[in-house]
Amino acid sequence: MVKSEATKEEKEFILKKVPQQKPFRFIEEIKELTEEHIVSQYRYKDDEYFYEGHFPGNPVTPGVIMIETMAQAGLVALGIYLLMKDDKLDDSIMLFSDSEVEFSNMVKPGELITVRAEKIFYRRKKLKAKVELRKENGEVAAAGVMSGILQ
Repeated sequence: MVKSEATKEEKEFILKKVPQQKPFRFIEEIKELTEEHIVSQYRYKDDEYFYEGHFPGNPVTPGVIMIETMAQAGLVALGIYLLMKDDKLDDSIMLFSDSEVEFSNMVKPGELITVRAEKIFYRRKKLKAKVELRKENGEVAAAGVMSGILQ
């Protein structure tokens, strides 16, 4: 069964509902969204606060920021959409609970990244997803399985 695509209005609503906001929201646009997957994009700005100290003179996006970016799309935004579809949207927030992620490329300032997450399961307030973060040139920078739980 093919799940219907979220409307533009639903995508914009979800972006407003994501509890992480500037300067710590790493989703600029939700490109695709169904009950089974999400695709989002974000361009790491040259002046992001974390580049100043990571690494001076040769900045690289920290792995923890890449994991946060993956979790915001693959757990938080997708989780909000699933709650909406179940008519259970409230003030609960999706908290990151665990991950197994491998890094294969560094991401530099100014790069546009795409996060794609596919739901593995969603039950008893827990969401588990297969998530990957790709660079603008299509190379995978990080990929793995992540979980979150509603609180």
